[in-house]
Amino acid sequence: MAIEQLFAGPAAPRPDDEEALDAYSRTVSGVAERLLPSVASVRVGRADGRRPEGAGSGVALTADGLLVTSAHVVERATRGVAAFADGGQYDIEVIGLDPLSDLAILRARAASLTPVTVGDADRLRVGQLVVAVGNPLGFSGSVTAGVVSGLGRSLPTRWGDGRRIVDNVIQTDAALNPGNSGGALADSQARLVGINTAVAGVGLGLAVPLNAVTRRILIALHRDGRVRRGYLGIAGGTQPLPAAAAARLGRRGGIGVMEVVEGSPAATAGLRAGDLIVGVGGEPVSKAGDLQGYMVGAVIGRPLEMEILRDSTLVRLTAVPVELN
Repeated sequence: MAIEQLFAGPAAPRPDDEEALDAYSRTVSGVAERLLPSVASVRVGRADGRRPEGAGSGVALTADGLLVTSAHVVERATRGVAAFADGGQYDIEVIGLDPLSDLAILRARAASLTPVTVGDADRLRVGQLVVAVGNPLGFSGSVTAGVVSGLGRSLPTRWGDGRRIVDNVIQTDAALNPGNSGGALADSQARLVGINTAVAGVGLGLAVPLNAVTRRILIALHRDGRVRRGYLGIAGGTQPLPAAAAARLGRRGGIGVMEVVEGSPAATAGLRAGDLIVGVGGEPVSKAGDLQGYMVGAVIGRPLEMEILRDSTLVRLTAVPVELN
């Protein structure tokens, strides 16, 4: 058959736009349409006119100009600009940032923004569809989709000359690239459930969850410009308990310690990689977010009893959290 014959017949009827999309595509495109007006490209630099310190993304939280982004995007920044899909560009100032959650609050001056709808990351499930919107590699308004690959992860990062651990992050296979940091991770209803923070490998993106703990952090940043919080110095994540321990304790999960920062309060207390934290301050903990939430409200400099499962034995240790500078 000649190639001309392939195209000789009448063209097939063109389906309408809705018919052309399958259910997955309708969901992703619907989320993108709702999120794109709320996601900005953020460029930051120094007031002395030196080259820009960095670029990333930001998400509008309120109509009067509040945005959330990643703390590492605006580290050391003294000035910046947020550019939106409608062509609006606004000068921004950093209201406050928190390296341990990798979150920052910005204000866009003289702005009238389209705020995002905020969801609850604690309701996410592994395998659930999520959509990422940001500005990777300078390509503004980029949309990728994937699933929640894991929950309750910990992310060791560098901050200035020191080392920090971002707790309880969301792992996703939605494609993330440099510039996505500070952008939106949303569920299928276009509700903001995370702020994209890092690329740990191909198909391995990480986002800070938006839940009760991080909402308190954002409120503190807006009100005080900082978060006064305790710091232990462990990297870990939610981990199932051995069957015998689960039956004895009456719960299925604990916080598995993967790494202990040298010289940290956790190291001084005797915590080790491989330990399972099952109690803090006399209260049970079963997931990474439980410990993170406790530390946000912890009394700094006071002894904190921790119950540890180590080699099938319950061990009690006492750590003294220090304030994160």
